[in-house]
Amino acid sequence: MKASTALTRLATAGCLVAATLAAPFAAVAADYPTKPITLVIPFPPGGATDVLGRVIGLRLGQELGQPVVVENRAGAGTVIGAAYVAKAPADGYTLLVSSGTTFTVNPAIRNNLPYDPVKSFDPIGITGRTSLILLANKDVPVTTVKQFVDYVKAAPGKYAYGSYGSGTTAQFAGETVLYAAGLKMTHVPYKGSAPAMTDLMGGQIPFSVDTVSAAIPQLKSGKIKAIAVTAAKRSALLPNVPTMAESGYPDIDMDTWLILAAPKGLPADVKARLEKALAVTMADADTRAKLVAQGFEPSYSNAAASAALINRELPVMRALAVRANITAD
Repeated sequence: MKASTALTRLATAGCLVAATLAAPFAAVAADYPTKPITLVIPFPPGGATDVLGRVIGLRLGQELGQPVVVENRAGAGTVIGAAYVAKAPADGYTLLVSSGTTFTVNPAIRNNLPYDPVKSFDPIGITGRTSLILLANKDVPVTTVKQFVDYVKAAPGKYAYGSYGSGTTAQFAGETVLYAAGLKMTHVPYKGSAPAMTDLMGGQIPFSVDTVSAAIPQLKSGKIKAIAVTAAKRSALLPNVPTMAESGYPDIDMDTWLILAAPKGLPADVKARLEKALAVTMADADTRAKLVAQGFEPSYSNAAASAALINRELPVMRALAVRANITAD
């Protein structure tokens, strides 16, 4: 009887100690956030992701009741910024906003990444998407996908296409088009959209693959031509430009997206708070208008859908990288 009573008292004391130790953590989670949040953008200031990240961060901070402070940690194709966030405390005070480059492209082309696209992050949500688009110099006698295919097939290996970098989503989209159509072209990687667009307009390259957001200003001025977008549906920003799927290649479905993520192990209630705040942010009319003005289509997806997207794209990108011999070099 005495032994039983002692054990009961010991168990009760243990529960009280555990509850006492857990209480501060529960309070922190319940009160989150109580201080400014750092939003890491793994790209240089002034680029599309930086601009979009700041728009989202501003409204997100208003919803959370604490400022969201942007910190640019660019370099190594988003690896530097992503690795920094992956190693940060999983408390909701360090977040990452980045593109598919971080989560599905880098794992396909880089060995020994200092982070894992699935095991290192808790996705909060997709904030929007922009299609990739096949473009042509205005003087090239091509305006449709069929004309493009016939033109390139007539001289295998003669023509080149540019992209905004080796191992980028633009190169992946370009190689997908070439494989589907049975074409041979030389890939010319540039250090960003701006130099690639300059050479496309100047005729140094006849074709390129870029984002819709980067192409819109030059398309409106008539300096380049749009052939087709690589996403499954037409871009709301370019409703008259057909998709590759509509043009006879139904398996082509590639775009680029931005995702908000946190270090793996985020407390469930903190994650829920962030997910709700992001949903409200993405429903805000002013925020959506600012994203559209930058050539980005607001398209919110929750945490579960975001994780599913990453898991779905990873094997596709890895297979494509092997097939097309795409590397980070």
